[in-house]
Amino acid sequence: MSLVVLRRVSFAYDGTPVLVDIDFTIEEGDFLAIIGPNGSGKTTLVKLVLGLLRPTSGQVEIFGRPPAALTDRRKVGYVPQKATHIDPFFPASVEEVVGMALLSGSRPGGRSGREARARVHRALGEVGMADFAKGPVGRLSGGQQQRVFIARALVTSPRILFLDEPTTGVDAETQDSFYEMLHRLNRSEGLTIVLVTHDIGIVNKHVNRVACLNQRLVYHGDHEGFCRSEAFREMIAHGNHLIAHEH
Repeated sequence: MSLVVLRRVSFAYDGTPVLVDIDFTIEEGDFLAIIGPNGSGKTTLVKLVLGLLRPTSGQVEIFGRPPAALTDRRKVGYVPQKATHIDPFFPASVEEVVGMALLSGSRPGGRSGREARARVHRALGEVGMADFAKGPVGRLSGGQQQRVFIARALVTSPRILFLDEPTTGVDAETQDSFYEMLHRLNRSEGLTIVLVTHDIGIVNKHVNRVACLNQRLVYHGDHEGFCRSEAFREMIAHGNHLIAHEH
């Protein structure tokens, strides 16, 4: 089942093309890496899907609707770039930060405080942060804050999760455990995951689909096929540091 469909989508900032004629789908159950050099339109593509930007031309659908017509936004989780840059003295606990995501869906007669707390602690448990629930979020390491914001995105039980460069500035060991966690959520929980990254090397064991952008969609298919593709060879030849390995 296609959760996201783009048909001949183009986008320009002040007349400068960023994306050109993109035909693209995200299927339920995908673990998709969106890759490409800086300025290739990766973040712009995600913002179009989320409805944060509107295409210059073409059509975008998510769950069969234009993004602006999506009635239940809790189906979509999003962790933007630099989500983890929190002031050490930010006056909120880990569980408060995660619980804030439930407020937008709250309404009279909605979930009780007890149910909300249970959902928060379940989400924190899924990312291995339940033991930190009462502590201040600003005192956590970058990798730990990253997991908290994943929990915040998961607490509404989304069907699809978008992450934009989630491991920037995080050490290699923490990255490994982070991607293992995403792999488990994708395989065990059935969560569709879309990961924007400049480096496919660290996720090559886990992603099953790759979309390679350079204003146009130059490759969209399985990971193994990308490793053998002309698009991959051209990017390496032009000095783009995208590392991929057969597996």
